[in-house]
Amino acid sequence: MILSPSLLSSDFGRLAEELAALEEAGLSWVHWDIMDGSFVPNITVGPPVIASLRQRSGLFFDVHLMIEAPERHLAAFRDAGADMLIVHAEATLHLQRVLAEIRRLGMQAGVALNPASPLSLLEYVLDDVDMVLVMSVNPGFGGQRFLFPTYAKIRNLREILDARGLNVKIQIDGGVEPDNVAELLRSGADVLVSGSAFFNFPPYAQRRAAFEKAAGTTK
Repeated sequence: MILSPSLLSSDFGRLAEELAALEEAGLSWVHWDIMDGSFVPNITVGPPVIASLRQRSGLFFDVHLMIEAPERHLAAFRDAGADMLIVHAEATLHLQRVLAEIRRLGMQAGVALNPASPLSLLEYVLDDVDMVLVMSVNPGFGGQRFLFPTYAKIRNLREILDARGLNVKIQIDGGVEPDNVAELLRSGADVLVSGSAFFNFPPYAQRRAAFEKAAGTTK
C-alpha cells in the first residue's frame, strides 16, 4: 500500500511545514489536487505554489489535474516539479495524445475517471499510463462519503490490467479512511489518497500507522 495524503485537507497557510511533517512521519507520496473552477467548482493552487515547495520536499509529487483541457499546462507542471501528472479522461478530447506527452516530458502519466465514467473510456490508453485513478467521490470537494460501487469498479479494472499483463497502479481518491482500507486493497487498489481522514488526525506518524495497521502491513 502507498498512502498519498491529499494536501487539499492540509493547512494551506503552512504547506512547507505540512510537507516536512509528512516526511518526518515516514510518508513517501503526497497528493496535490489542482482545481480550475470549471471542470470542478472549486479553485485551488497551480504551478507556482508547487514550484515554490518542490525544493523543500523530497516527497513524490502526485499531481491530480481536475482542469479542462489539461494539455495546455503539462509543461508548466513538469517545470514546477510534478513527478506524476494525472488527467481526467472526461477533460480532454485527445486523451492518448495528452498521456503520451506527459511521458515525453519525463513524468509518470496517470488517468482519472469520475464515479459515473465507465472503464471502457480507458480501453485504448492503458498502455500509455502508469496509474489509473478511480474517483470514489465526485471530484471538487474534500470530506465526501465513499461511494460503494467503487469496489466493483476496482475489481473489474484489476481484472483487465492483470489479463493484459500491465504493471499499472490503481489509485483511489475520496472517502478513504482506515475502516475501508482493507477492502480497497482486497479489491485491487495500490495507492490510497486520504485527505480529511488523514490530516484531521495528527500526529501524522500515528495516523500513518493506523492506516498501515488497517491494511495489515504492521502489527
